[in-house]
Amino acid sequence: MARHTMAQARERSSWRWFPHWLALAMAAVFAVNAYMVYAAVTSFPGAAGTDGFDLSNDYRKILAAEQKQAALGWHVEAAADSEHRAHLRLTDKAGAPLAGAAVTAQAERPVGPPDRTALAFHAAPGGDLVADTTLFSGQWDVLITVQSDGRTLTATRRLLVR
Repeated sequence: MARHTMAQARERSSWRWFPHWLALAMAAVFAVNAYMVYAAVTSFPGAAGTDGFDLSNDYRKILAAEQKQAALGWHVEAAADSEHRAHLRLTDKAGAPLAGAAVTAQAERPVGPPDRTALAFHAAPGGDLVADTTLFSGQWDVLITVQSDGRTLTATRRLLVR
């Protein structure tokens, strides 16, 4: 009966490749992480503001403005129609259409290259406001300013145009 020596057993063991596979796996992880860092650095579409510290110092003022707007009880709903136009519904505390309100709005893309479109609205039957401008398909953030009786409401609504 022939006995195997340690050297022969080591040659036949699949564990002899373990250090090589470990080094290959570490190299793959490093390559993927290097690509992710490269992609993150070269494709950032936005711009970080420099006023974060100043905003945090005046956070009480921001909260006070939000509470003042909430006390108005106004509601703003936004939707898109089949013709790619924005529709706004403005209501007061009682749910009635907000009469005599002046509206200014701007639509901008939330991601990707900057794309901004000023929106002008006209009254439609039923009390809604309809934008005169059509929007391209995709997601839009509509920044809305409503003024009525010397009071102002600002709101942002996400709009999906199909």
